[in-house]
Amino acid sequence: MLKKALPIVAATLAAALALAAPQAYAQQPDLIVKFDQSQLLRLPRPAAEIIIGNPAVADVAIQTGNLLVITGKSFGITNIIALDAERQVIQDQRVMVRRDEVNVVHVYKSANRLTYNCAPQCNPSLMPGDDITFFNQTKQLSDAKITFSEKAADGGGSGGGGGPGGGGNN
Repeated sequence: MLKKALPIVAATLAAALALAAPQAYAQQPDLIVKFDQSQLLRLPRPAAEIIIGNPAVADVAIQTGNLLVITGKSFGITNIIALDAERQVIQDQRVMVRRDEVNVVHVYKSANRLTYNCAPQCNPSLMPGDDITFFNQTKQLSDAKITFSEKAADGGGSGGGGGPGGGGNN
């Protein structure tokens, strides 16, 4: 008789302890962030400190005390813990970084994968796991475009103006 009563008593005790234990924050559903994109996370109160389980998977920037911007850095799962000034947990949020498959086309050449973003035309896209030669070529082109854009924004672009060295007609 005692053997049958022990599991019931243990289950009742565990349930009572779970109800009696104060919980500083509610369990949140997983936050889904797409690779190379950002997602906003609003906290119930301002955070004084943010802890990232794996900074290689996601990055966090505090916009205001209770508004966070989470950016997906690499595929995987991590968590973000927000603490208040008294070091009490405000939120412990699991973050899943996934690939954005909308308008993405994967081309396979033998065992090599090439990824293109097709919105509206198809352009090579940097995606971990792609063929290394394709990835490096795409990265090189992307870096060149970024450098060109930054120089143009700083006024250092090569325009066709008639100033010094501008190639105007004389």
